Amino acid sequence: MTFMRKALPRRTFLRNAGTAIALPLLDAMIPSMTAMAKTAASPDRLRRLGFVYMPMGCDISRWTPPDGKRLELLSPTLRSLEPVKQHVTAISNMELQNAYPGTHATSNAAFLSAAKAKRTESTDYFLGTTVDQIAAQQIGQGTQLPSLEMSMDLLSVIGQCDNGYACVYQNNLSWSSPTTPLPAEAHPRLVFETLFGEGGTAEERKADLKKRASLLDSLTSEIKRLQTKLGPQDRQTISQYLDSIREVERRIQKAEEDTLENPLPDLERPVGVPASYADHARLMFDLQLLALQGDITRVITFQLARETSNRTYPEIGVNDPHHPLTHHGNDPEKIAKVARINHFHVSLFAEFLEKLQATPEGNGSLLDHSLYLYGSGMGNPNVHDHTNLPILVAGGAAGNMQGGRHIKYEKPTPLSNLHLTLLQKVSVELDSFGDSQGTVDELFEPLDL
Repeated sequence: MTFMRKALPRRTFLRNAGTAIALPLLDAMIPSMTAMAKTAASPDRLRRLGFVYMPMGCDISRWTPPDGKRLELLSPTLRSLEPVKQHVTAISNMELQNAYPGTHATSNAAFLSAAKAKRTESTDYFLGTTVDQIAAQQIGQGTQLPSLEMSMDLLSVIGQCDNGYACVYQNNLSWSSPTTPLPAEAHPRLVFETLFGEGGTAEERKADLKKRASLLDSLTSEIKRLQTKLGPQDRQTISQYLDSIREVERRIQKAEEDTLENPLPDLERPVGVPASYADHARLMFDLQLLALQGDITRVITFQLARETSNRTYPEIGVNDPHHPLTHHGNDPEKIAKVARINHFHVSLFAEFLEKLQATPEGNGSLLDHSLYLYGSGMGNPNVHDHTNLPILVAGGAAGNMQGGRHIKYEKPTPLSNLHLTLLQKVSVELDSFGDSQGTVDELFEPLDL
């Protein structure tokens, strides 16, 4: 006689007042004696797409890998990717013609839209639907959040920011329509509540968290009840996932306590986030990991800093503001400092990729089942060009993406072609998108990746 065990529903939550925690993929969610039981997860589970924006281009001489085909030898800027380079592809000679006339605002705006921003200083702005939102329309509807927009800066600038372009182009990486920018969240606490809070106003959820000290405290009985239904491997997976949530929450609380102890204003970061840029960025990356692992969202955008950011990076020995350094006038000392910032940003992304790789899922890892684009809408910041962009693609896309390569195109290739390719890798169907000729509805060719 054959016995069929009843599978745990994929959309299983641990719930209590003000809290809803989605669970990671468990063996108990895969029906036994079925073809699905032999796979890493259902097809929908594997379609994840992320984008990380690096502002103000880079020193391309220190970025470009020395080998034209393989990623065996890494460049100085990319050397922190060594532990995960087999999952990374560097792509050279990509262009973003719709970012011209060469501004910081259009660099940011065109990066995911591949569209030409309407020049305006008012509210009649017009851009295009960004690639992340095209993906969210097809693969994000089955999750708690269709998409998650994150940043590192508290964006309060309004009006005209850059050569006649409204600040909205510079502030927002993601657009759900040509007239609808999606604001990004930089505060870890607010992102945390978005991922794990349920019901009530933001003030009510925050008050509830203060009462119980930890979001997980109120779920003790629910966790124990669930554990009795699971096998040893699933119990370990749940334990590790909840430990990660608790650790992220602890770090958020520590940052908030530090702010209370030192109430001096800090114009470079939201109140209540870690004082160190690296600690803040790591926390934001860890929140992304939890969101992907719990299948809370499958589409994420993350802006490492705003274009024209004057942030300094004393933790890596760069006390000069970032933006003025990029207008280096070929000064070797300034170029070296820009490269140091570039390397710093990449190293934080590399740490995130290592954590994805170390997170088991099905018969692989979270990195095997995700796909991330890292890069900038500007090439050489000294001249504000949009050719030979610094671009990386990381992750396995559930077996659809091969890493360990450096692809260098002989002639400039539209970044929109890469966007179409990434959409195809995660099974999003699309015929048209932005191109390098100033339109957003012309057909273009996917890349052979």
